[in-house]
Amino acid sequence: MLLKEIKEIYHRELDEIYPKEEVDSMFYLMIEHFLGLERFILAIDPEIVITKDEEQYMFEGLSKLKKEQPIQYVLGQTTFLDLKILVNESVLIPRPETEELVNWALEDINDMDDDLEIIDIGTGSGCIAISLAKLKPYLKVTAIDISGPALEVAKKNALLNEVNIQFREVDILKAGSLGKNYDIIISNPPYIREMERYKMRNNVLQNEPNSALFVPDNDPLLFYRTIAKLARDGLNENGALYLEINQYLSEDVKMLLKEFSFSEIELRKDIFGNDRMIRARLASIN
Repeated sequence: MLLKEIKEIYHRELDEIYPKEEVDSMFYLMIEHFLGLERFILAIDPEIVITKDEEQYMFEGLSKLKKEQPIQYVLGQTTFLDLKILVNESVLIPRPETEELVNWALEDINDMDDDLEIIDIGTGSGCIAISLAKLKPYLKVTAIDISGPALEVAKKNALLNEVNIQFREVDILKAGSLGKNYDIIISNPPYIREMERYKMRNNVLQNEPNSALFVPDNDPLLFYRTIAKLARDGLNENGALYLEINQYLSEDVKMLLKEFSFSEIELRKDIFGNDRMIRARLASIN
């Protein structure tokens, strides 16, 4: 079958669900991943023909995309700071905003001592912990999550990217402490309020783990409060806390951190202009 005919079928089946540009992108990602073809192949050879086996990969993928499964789950992988990260329905798909949070921490690490210990709370796929460990190999990195299946994915990603990370299964809502002190605590916890669910696309709501996305409307700072308490007791002197946040709750998170004796609280916007991340420091440990 001609590859251009399959592209036409993708548009015929998917254009009512996704923007045409997104359908193009998904089609090219599919041929790159499953067929090993560059995305410009049709411009070079419009009459290229693929085999029956290759057709099967493309049509199986199309069936999943029609059910609004995210392309990252269909491929079983994504990229995060140019690193290959395996994903499945047990973990959130890493977002560009989280890359910005990690880059902020990396900027600061350049100005800190080499002998640093870092913990990633709610690691999911492990993308934050793995990128820190890969880009700064001297760091001692720990990653925790409540989900055993998520930790299995994270461990595979650590092996894939050849980094050494200590993984632990921990429910931070029940943990009294982090077990030791760290120089940096970083987290992208659940922060979307249930009332904001209507803004989410079906491919997110129906596939990504809701427990990693949503918090109760009556207690949207649940995880930030818990992390702030753990960080107040578990950060070394002059340690830093990095948080990805709900854009609508930035001032609430800042006030909460002040209540837990944090200072030098700085808010940054993401690439879309939304309040998305906060850094805070402990000047002294009480």
